[in-house]
Amino acid sequence: MGSIDELVLLLKASQATGLTTLQELILRSSWEGETYTNIASEAHYGEERVKKIAAHLWQVLSNFYKEPIHKSNFRHTLENHHFSEAHQQLIKEFNRAATAISLEFPSGPVSLNSRFYIPRPPIEELAYAEMAEPGSVICIKAPKKMGKSSLVLRLLARANKQGFRTVTLDFQQADKAVFASLDKFLRWFCVNVSRELQLETKLNDYWDEDMGSKVSCSIYFQKYLLPALSSPVVLVLNEVDWVFEYQEIAQELLPLVRSWHEQAKRVEIWQKLRLILVYSTEILVPIKLTQSPLFNIGLTINLPPFTKEQVQDLAQRHGLDWTDGEDADSLMAMVGGNPYLVRLALYHIVGKGGLKRDLGQLLQQAPTEAGIYNQCLKQYVLALRDEPELGDAFYEVINTTNYVKLEPSLAYKLQSIGLINLEGDVYDKLRLRSTPACELYRLYFQQYLKKSEHFNNTHVEQLKQENQQLSVLSSLDELT
Repeated sequence: MGSIDELVLLLKASQATGLTTLQELILRSSWEGETYTNIASEAHYGEERVKKIAAHLWQVLSNFYKEPIHKSNFRHTLENHHFSEAHQQLIKEFNRAATAISLEFPSGPVSLNSRFYIPRPPIEELAYAEMAEPGSVICIKAPKKMGKSSLVLRLLARANKQGFRTVTLDFQQADKAVFASLDKFLRWFCVNVSRELQLETKLNDYWDEDMGSKVSCSIYFQKYLLPALSSPVVLVLNEVDWVFEYQEIAQELLPLVRSWHEQAKRVEIWQKLRLILVYSTEILVPIKLTQSPLFNIGLTINLPPFTKEQVQDLAQRHGLDWTDGEDADSLMAMVGGNPYLVRLALYHIVGKGGLKRDLGQLLQQAPTEAGIYNQCLKQYVLALRDEPELGDAFYEVINTTNYVKLEPSLAYKLQSIGLINLEGDVYDKLRLRSTPACELYRLYFQQYLKKSEHFNNTHVEQLKQENQQLSVLSSLDELT
């Protein structure tokens, strides 16, 4: 079955003049069922011109399919036809040539115009639909480097396209002093939302010490920020994990978010607010408004690893022919479906890494210091060095043939940084099973830990220092 992405590639590859931005917009918008009036408005062109260009496109497609194609039937026709071998070959050759020009080193979110973004149906469509709902909350949860930022980028683009205002707050950028108290934190929160909306900060007009910080914050939104907007606002709270480190603030912030979501059902002004929370680990802080230790409101999206088909799709976009599945199986046996690790391998195979398409050599070197993942693995080494308990826990996981049951706090920390997979019941730590996230991590850290035993030594050294401190204290006068 054909997809709109393949069709766009085919037209770019087969038309002497390629495909203009307007032609691509007409195709993609018609695929989504938009009217010519809407397309013309979005493209800032006259409707007659849009119809004329569209008529030419339908004629080109009719020639491809040897049957009449028009706006109302082209999606149905495409989805029920396979491209011919000649057309598939055209797409492959175009991909190969385009990849050589547009190859991007995988770093940060995948840009909106990148050919290397792989959709994970039905996630994108579910998120778009939920964001359009009044007063909605979307929770996006996945370990690091699994594609959270790339999805958020697309949600924000969709929000802007629909005429919504957008605000992104990254808690990682907040000074430590901001977390000193709930009042400081919520004032920082309100000031930054005001600034992003280009509204004057009027905290002192709405903040009342006697009413408390949470009520003051809610009133500031309800009476000032939201009424000042003529359209809904999508508020992205990024790196929410940083708030989890300050349990007293998390215990208050999360019920506050829940109350805003619930108020939207009763108070119309709150329907303007659409919240997106982005984080890497389970929210396990006690929440006063529910007996559950987990924070469950709105739509929760867990970003899964790539499937084999998605890895093959990404390989095709890099100009590689992995249709037989063998190379995809080999790569996934080492790195699983981790989007970043898969894409880094494809980047190097295609040419920038000098491996001349040799997947076997890449995989052989992968768990060593000579491999392409060396920098990424060293970052994990530093993270485990800083927290010896995590190092000990991960040592257990990689040296067990089946699975390990870890303390939930350690298990979730290792999962959030992407080193392990968790299965089982989050409510019952005896059923929470930990396994390495991929074979790459098992092989590298088995070798590393065996070679240096660094983590055990660090732990022993830490215990020695603590014992020395206790000895000093015990020798002091009791009153001192």
